[in-house]
Parts: sequence; C-alpha cells; structure tokens
Amino acid sequence: MNHLFKAFLLLSFLSISSIQPSFAADKKAAIDYMPSLVTKTPLEGRMLAIKIVRKTIGTIQRDPEIKQAVRKKYHDDPQLLMYAAELVAIEFKTIAIANNYWR
Repeated sequence: MNHLFKAFLLLSFLSISSIQPSFAADKKAAIDYMPSLVTKTPLEGRMLAIKIVRKTIGTIQRDPEIKQAVRKKYHDDPQLLMYAAELVAIEFKTIAIANNYWR
C-alpha cells in the first residue's frame, strides 16, 4: 500500500504536464482520450500506458497546488519513479495483451 501511495504522489506531479484535462470543464463529460487499447507498435502502447496512468492521477487529484507540492517529495525520494514505472508496467501489460503482444 505504501508503494501505491508513493506512486500516487509521483504521478500527481507528473500529471501537471501539458496533457489536457480528461473532463471538459463546461460539459462535465469525459473526453475519450483512449478510444482503443489497440496500437500499431509497442512504443505506442507504452506511451498509451503512460497516458492512462497520468490521466488517472489527474482525474483523482485535480488541485494543482497539491500536485505542485509533490515535486519536493519526488526530488527527495527518487524511489517514487520506480513506483510510477510499476504502475505504467501494469497498464502496458494490459495493452500488450490487447494487441496480442504485437505478433
């Protein structure tokens, strides 16, 4: 559980990027940023896995000040990166299965 909390902290930081919010502010409706798990290449699959994790954290924690506060924790505890990579690996495994491992 501690690993997931640390990964959440890191990914809160990572979700500050230029990726658009997953919900339209005026419509309160979800934007489909993931119309399919099927990708052409493993690299596209990996990028989709990263996007899924970032969007999940961005949806859970919308307060930019809280996300900003995570930067110090991320700087002081590089282990958080390993936890984030674990979450991406879990999503990537799902995508790889959906793509029949690109065979």
